[in-house]
Amino acid sequence: MASERIPRLVLTMGDPSGIGPEVIVKALCDPTVRQRAHCLVVGNAVVMQRAVELVGAKLPVRSVSDFSDPAFDPDGLNVLDAVALDLRRWTPRQPNAESGRAAIRAIEVATQLVLQGVADALVTAPIHKAAAHQAGLPFAGHTEFLAALCGVTETRLMLVCDELRVIHVTGHMALRDALAALTPERIVKTVELALPVLKWLGFDHPRIAIAALNPHAGEGGAFGDEEERLIRPAIERLQTQASHWLIGHWSFGLEVFGPIPADSVFWQACQGAFDLVVALYHDQGHIPVKVLAFDRAVNVTAGLPIIRTSPDHGVALDIAWQNKARATSLMAAIRWAVMMAKHRASGRGG
Repeated sequence: MASERIPRLVLTMGDPSGIGPEVIVKALCDPTVRQRAHCLVVGNAVVMQRAVELVGAKLPVRSVSDFSDPAFDPDGLNVLDAVALDLRRWTPRQPNAESGRAAIRAIEVATQLVLQGVADALVTAPIHKAAAHQAGLPFAGHTEFLAALCGVTETRLMLVCDELRVIHVTGHMALRDALAALTPERIVKTVELALPVLKWLGFDHPRIAIAALNPHAGEGGAFGDEEERLIRPAIERLQTQASHWLIGHWSFGLEVFGPIPADSVFWQACQGAFDLVVALYHDQGHIPVKVLAFDRAVNVTAGLPIIRTSPDHGVALDIAWQNKARATSLMAAIRWAVMMAKHRASGRGG
């Protein structure tokens, strides 16, 4: 029997002023990470060499063109040196337009490698939004940029850890705006976008719980009518087509439950009752995941045609370039990307 092909991952450097370069180096210092995947860092070779020196790593830095380059070293730090950076205009821990341009370019190049099939998945280090906007990024953030590069209009944020998976109906917006954006159609679309990711995660018949918005799920209208007016119609629509959902060329069966009070649904999911919880707004989903797995949780973007994971943290300028950053979340992002890539390659994920 032929041996299973090791997944190929592209890692973006992120904003070079932040912790991205050093956590990438620290992650790749772990031999289990290198055994799990062939990793290609899209970034600036000089910056990555500096990160290696900062960490005191023994990894040799290899400048390569892609995974097939004869210089590619599975036990080294392989860098596609595709990001120009004027070192006279760049200072660690001080993001600006120069570092923003570097981060943007890394995302562009890495995303194309996955879309072209050169790589199996994308793992992104954090960017600094203000620096990216100074550099001319015409999108609200990282995910919106990726959506445009991939030619899609709707994505959702999913947080994943070993015990819990949560997808968010709304994201980075004021709570009043999030409540105004809630519609049955948006809830249904969120579940639809989650299905390919669940398939890549290995769930062939997922059990999905929809969180309630109000205390005690509204308690029959005593605490609000959103459960009856918005959430229950979405659940009924999902349940109607639950046994014969078609995504792409593969059918999908699922079970949908709810609305379940938010003060208990996440605990039930952690106990194994559900495979995914649909949170209605940002903090409803983020708080339980971060309490449970602050440095292990991973961001997966649902709605993209490619696998994209990222650590669930920012550029952390307060500790950047001081050899203080931990690579735990990035290592988890690599692990989940590998798992999804393997499921997808096996035919379980489309």
